Amino acid sequence: MRTPWKAAGAAALALATLAGCSGMTTKERNTAVGAAGGAVAGNVLSGGSTLGTVGGAVAGGAVGNQWDRIRR
Repeated sequence: MRTPWKAAGAAALALATLAGCSGMTTKERNTAVGAAGGAVAGNVLSGGSTLGTVGGAVAGGAVGNQWDRIRR
């Protein structure tokens, strides 16, 4: 019985998160995506270490911020 509520909550959270990105520039969006991806990668690679997660987020955000320049 709880599963539908969890799914609805997750969908509402995802929708709210995506709605928050609607006013971002491309550079801001790339930075946010890079930071999120870097945080996940840092967490996985460091075995759940907080320092690894934060370090990954910083590195990913930096790469995301410069992504358009890197692609050229």
